[in-house]
Amino acid sequence: MGLTAALSVAGRSLEVFTAGIQVASQNIANANTPGYIREQLNLDSQAPTAKGQLIFGTGVVATSITQQIDLFLEVRVHAASSDFSASQAKESIFKQLESTINELGENDLSTSFSNFTAALNNVVNTPETGASRQLLIQQGQQLAQDINSLRSNVDELRRTQDTKIDALVDESNLLIDQIADLNPKIARVEASGIVKSDAGGLRSQRYKAMTRLAEILPIRFDEKQDGTVDILAGNSYLILAGQKQYVETETVNDKGVGVSKIFLTETKADLSDTGRGELSGVIQGRDDTLGSFVEDLDKLAASVIFEFNKIHASGEGLQGFTSVTSQERIDDTSATLNNAGLPFTPKHGSFEVKVVNKLTGSEQTTTISIDLDGIGTDTTLDSLRAALDGITNVSSSITSKNELKIDAGANYEIRFGNDSSNTLASLGINTFFTGSDSDTIGVNQAIVDDQNLLATSQGGGPADGRNVIELATFLDNKVSGLNDLSIDSFYELTVAGVAQASAAESAIADGLGAFRESLLNQREQYSGVSLDEEAINVIELQRSFQSAARIISVIDELFTVLLNM
Repeated sequence: MGLTAALSVAGRSLEVFTAGIQVASQNIANANTPGYIREQLNLDSQAPTAKGQLIFGTGVVATSITQQIDLFLEVRVHAASSDFSASQAKESIFKQLESTINELGENDLSTSFSNFTAALNNVVNTPETGASRQLLIQQGQQLAQDINSLRSNVDELRRTQDTKIDALVDESNLLIDQIADLNPKIARVEASGIVKSDAGGLRSQRYKAMTRLAEILPIRFDEKQDGTVDILAGNSYLILAGQKQYVETETVNDKGVGVSKIFLTETKADLSDTGRGELSGVIQGRDDTLGSFVEDLDKLAASVIFEFNKIHASGEGLQGFTSVTSQERIDDTSATLNNAGLPFTPKHGSFEVKVVNKLTGSEQTTTISIDLDGIGTDTTLDSLRAALDGITNVSSSITSKNELKIDAGANYEIRFGNDSSNTLASLGINTFFTGSDSDTIGVNQAIVDDQNLLATSQGGGPADGRNVIELATFLDNKVSGLNDLSIDSFYELTVAGVAQASAAESAIADGLGAFRESLLNQREQYSGVSLDEEAINVIELQRSFQSAARIISVIDELFTVLLNM
């Protein structure tokens, strides 16, 4: 091996050691860059050469610059990130719901129920007193308003989640674009065969984008030989062989609120209920956590309305009605009452209509049968109107809005009693509450305008408080629509269920967060930059560079000697 060959080996060594210092410098410069993956210069021996019987080495060659990344660990990190982000989103929604319910505050729904019950008990003691009757009406209005407000606040929470969903969808699409744009750039750099760190920097950007995308959507990736990656979500692709599709939203109505469902633009695959990723977590929190609470609140409000009205409709106020119109309307007046689409369903039974002469005080009671046994001709709104119209000194009609109207003759008034069919409560006649759910509950305006219509008695005069005694216990009565729980117990269980589910989700989020953090620590140990390690590498490369330079210096001296001979 001659001096020229030795000089060539030393020269190539200088180039390699320079490249090594460049890679180490790149690592040190990005030590604090989020998502950066440590790079390594890979070296190999040059092919040897033979000269006579001797075989000489020809030095070192830099084969590639590669990132220190464990792809299997990266897949686990993505999965853990999806799970944690979903749970964290649901935990946040639970906390917001607890804050909205505000059960430990002064204006919670339990306080409204307690105040309403207290007002009922006051009327029990003095049913003929105007002040206590007025207070009961006011507390009923406050209870209805508090239920309305709670429903409105929860609906607003659901709309807020949709705003977040739109932001996450936009971010997802930007990340898809970023990854799709980086794919061909990485492929071109690595196909050129140039030993540079550019592809590593591009790959770090891509891995960072993929990590964030995995937090939003449950993705899988498949890296190809040319350096590009395909991204899959569920059974559909986001990026595949140079093609890409985006996430889009579609608004549908759910419980009176417009909510977004998410789909892929090309395959139309539904990503709303994958169970993983921040998007799915927000959707589950919006639909399952908040949506289920709205359903329970509707059940609660409907039970308050119907259970109270069933008792109230069978009672009498300090005066009767000269005219009364049903709160509910029926589209088809010829349909049987239990199939007429009423929010509350009447049943087979009867009720009493009492016609009182206001001048003499004489009273005539007529029993109206409600036939809903499915045998023969069942009662319709038309037939009910005809039956009521047949009572002396009573006229009945159906308004243009298909409401039932009952009018008393001159100097007469109408009272009701003993409704075993729940028809009066179902139609909204002689009722206290109006509406059918948490969004529509209110107090009958006729009672608000005239407290004398508050049905406290059962026909025994102003001091008769038998009906209000029954009303005072309505919160404690078992309700079939609430799984035989009382209204009070159902609300307590609903609130307790939210608190328990919130605590459970917090524990799950903590566990998933700890697991994800452990995986991130493993990734940092394998792929992160150690400044101490890089400093040692730089020192070793520096010394190697000095040694190679010394060889060149010696060869230069030897050439000088040869030239001077």
